[in-house]
Amino acid sequence: MNNAGQPPEVLVAGIRKLLRPLVRLMLSFQITYPFVINMLKSIYVEVADEEFKFGDKRQSDSRINLLTGVHRKDVKRLRAESDELLCIPRNISIGAQLIAYWLGSEEFLDETGHPMPLPLRNAPQKSDSRSFDDLVEIVCKQDIRPRVILDEWLNSGVARLDENQRVILNTGAFTPEKGFEEKAFFFGKNIHDHLSASTQNLMGHKPSYFDRSVYYDNLSFDSVQHLSQLANEVGMNALVTVNKRALALQKQDQLKTDKDHRINFGIFNYNTVYKSDALDKEGEHNA
Repeated sequence: MNNAGQPPEVLVAGIRKLLRPLVRLMLSFQITYPFVINMLKSIYVEVADEEFKFGDKRQSDSRINLLTGVHRKDVKRLRAESDELLCIPRNISIGAQLIAYWLGSEEFLDETGHPMPLPLRNAPQKSDSRSFDDLVEIVCKQDIRPRVILDEWLNSGVARLDENQRVILNTGAFTPEKGFEEKAFFFGKNIHDHLSASTQNLMGHKPSYFDRSVYYDNLSFDSVQHLSQLANEVGMNALVTVNKRALALQKQDQLKTDKDHRINFGIFNYNTVYKSDALDKEGEHNA
């Protein structure tokens, strides 16, 4: 039973649990508690101002103070500050589009449905074949040189060159092996969307978002390794399938006027040494 005016204890426990890996990450990069508090204060004001208003009426500083607990002087200052524009880094945006197109377009897939090795450019006698230059030109509209993208991909592990100097796409290219900027961007984007879906479900919004997992404990190391490999294979197949269909629908929707929606479908796999705690004490589950 929760005390009147107090948040649900089980929700507080859940928030505490999800914050632990985030705090671990921040400590690893010397992001200190005072820094986080200042950032969190700004986000509290931003969310309260944008998402908890009544109609179109501008909220007062006093109401935001009441909602958030942030001092009115800080509320006034933070609302007056211009928001920092969080743009998608150009190399990430273009790279993600190229990978999606390569994995989702029949013209760039072999007979088994896998991404074809692509020569850097078409040989004169094979003008009907597809090359890496073609892929970049289709997606980027001659806006960037293919070699610039290829060099970045080779450096980050997204692609490699085979013995015939053909570009081979890393089948795990949704997450580059190197490249901190790319990983940090998708960390924020994917965790944000997963938390948004779970938050909406907790708040009872309908229809609910699909948010399920399979989790087991009391497993041996070898069993976990086997399941991890299976999860990676099944997960990648699911991502490729959804990507192919999404790309086809995006092309189909070009002539429509209501193109203001987006979707983010993700899969994760995590394993560690089992430690019993308040949220993970059950034996074996799947949901």
